[in-house]
Amino acid sequence: MPLVNNKVGDDCTASGDKALADGRALVDSLIKVVACYRHLASCVGGCTDSLQLRDELRQTREKAQKLAGDICHHLTSHLRDKSLPEEQRKEMELLWVAFSSCLELLHVDMCKVLNMSGIFSLADSATLVHTGQEGGCSEVAARALSLPDLNEAQAKTLPASLESQERSTMELEVNQIDRMIDDMEMKVNVLRWMVEPHGPQYADPLSSTDSASMALISVDEEQQAPRSQPLCPRSHIFVLLLLFGVFLVAATLSVCVFLFS
Repeated sequence: MPLVNNKVGDDCTASGDKALADGRALVDSLIKVVACYRHLASCVGGCTDSLQLRDELRQTREKAQKLAGDICHHLTSHLRDKSLPEEQRKEMELLWVAFSSCLELLHVDMCKVLNMSGIFSLADSATLVHTGQEGGCSEVAARALSLPDLNEAQAKTLPASLESQERSTMELEVNQIDRMIDDMEMKVNVLRWMVEPHGPQYADPLSSTDSASMALISVDEEQQAPRSQPLCPRSHIFVLLLLFGVFLVAATLSVCVFLFS
């Protein structure tokens, strides 16, 4: 009887699980950083806009680009592997869809910041819109960048005179993200509409608010159901019509008797 060595298969499975876990961790980190960048981008042009905010945007953008490069290399190398098991390939494709969608959101927000920074210059604070928002976004950016205090770890604040240079750098970064998206589509052909989410991580359970709303709707329907019924059944209507006809005939006969008597 031939001996079967399962050690190689176990090692491949373990390495595949580790690669999948690493990919999930990287994608989760990128999602948090992109969410932080979107939050910071919403403050550009407002009363909380400042040189510190622009520097926080720069640091968050650099962190997102570094993560995007690592994720692109990680997922591309595994998805182009023909020996990747089918189950792990499906999980990698899910991560690929989440990564590509997140990268597109980053590209949109970077374009937004680029346009808004051209309209609202920090050299003239009178052009900023007074939205009524107070406080900074350093705490949010520090959590996304995994820094204890962003003010201690940040670089020197960008002078207002170098805004044009910062915009030129941002244009290059936007083009770099755009090229990365095109290269991803060329290297890996993953059809998004063919990828099906599954498992508790991608499930969308009914929340308590939705369930309460559905319960209220069902109660309202039950309460409105008796009201929707007719006030008089058909049998009652038929009896009323019959009595009305008898009354009409009797009245006609009485009138005829009165006239011809």
